Amino acid sequence: MEKILIRNISVCDPEEGVKENFDVLIEGEKIKGVEKEIKTEDAEVIEGKGLYLLPGLVDVHAHLREPGFEDKETIETGVKAAVKGGYVAIFAMPNTNPCMDRGAVVKYVKEKGKNIGLCEVFPVGAITKGRKGEELADFYEMIREGAIAFSDDGDYVQNSKIMQNALYYTRDFNLPLIQHAEDKFLVNGGCANESPFTISLGLKGRPREAEIIAIERDIILLKKTKGKLHIAHVSAKESVDIIKRAKEEGLSVTCEVTPHHLILTEKAIENFNTNAKVNPPLREEKDKERLIEGLKEGIIDVIATDHAPHRIQDK
Repeated sequence: MEKILIRNISVCDPEEGVKENFDVLIEGEKIKGVEKEIKTEDAEVIEGKGLYLLPGLVDVHAHLREPGFEDKETIETGVKAAVKGGYVAIFAMPNTNPCMDRGAVVKYVKEKGKNIGLCEVFPVGAITKGRKGEELADFYEMIREGAIAFSDDGDYVQNSKIMQNALYYTRDFNLPLIQHAEDKFLVNGGCANESPFTISLGLKGRPREAEIIAIERDIILLKKTKGKLHIAHVSAKESVDIIKRAKEEGLSVTCEVTPHHLILTEKAIENFNTNAKVNPPLREEKDKERLIEGLKEGIIDVIATDHAPHRIQDK
């Protein structure tokens, strides 16, 4: 049986409060030992200095595109990519075709992931039918087939009455809404952060106010309904402060940030680099710095990839 010894790697396990350097012995497909020093003569040795060994990761925001957009991604290619990146579970968002707004589609995604068997796939059902924001989807039917949260991701639930009713349901079912917080009337077809830099490029902006106002409204509704809310891909510094205040008030609100919003700014779209065109858009250095601070402070709860593959011609 093949043996691999990784020497002096930084082992991080937040749940156990561990962050120390260890030797790790792997035999076949199993970790056989984690100790300060392991001596063996028949193993391939890998130097682990400067590397990290983490528990299996969970991505709470990914787009697997199936059913309906298999030319961009399939559940199989998505979970293979996830496992390659160290993920053992992923949340599959509902902007598929047909939309994951009913039990049958939730069941299809759940069972397809289970049959592939590489990592767990947790379906996220739609908040509204067809993600059109006009009528609530059947939460109970989707929960029976395995939905673990609800989202119209890619679209903000603009109708406040519908959002309020959906939040009431989250209280009853004890499952969160995942909100894409961007007021569509303020976004209005914008493709980049609204700033002097993007104006100089002649690009129509997606203003930060679209996100700030959307989150403020949802926090007001959350306070009334006592539901459960998760805010996807926070991008503006003001959003962090609003969420911090809501948490201090004891509301059941969590949020996420993406790797690209932690690492890049709007400058990445220089020369009209369409690979840096994302929603919500990359913002300014001050936003990036506040997102990093918010993560360190625990205001931002999780890093989620927002894995959303497109064909190169679409980008």
